[in-house]
Amino acid sequence: MGRILSILLIGLGGYFLFQNRYRAMNVLFKNPFLRRLAVSSFMGIPGVRDRMMKMVFPPGPAELK
Repeated sequence: MGRILSILLIGLGGYFLFQNRYRAMNVLFKNPFLRRLAVSSFMGIPGVRDRMMKMVFPPGPAELK
């Protein structure tokens, strides 16, 4: 009985978190330490940093006018 209740509560909590996912992310990212930790771990994923740098700084000739 306790196992069923815990599975039900975890599922209910996951559903609630999914419904309020943007609010939860805003609460987490208000903390500068957690924000820095999330960004550094996200940038540590192979390929993500390269793709992000290509989007921010596209390859090609840099022309000064």
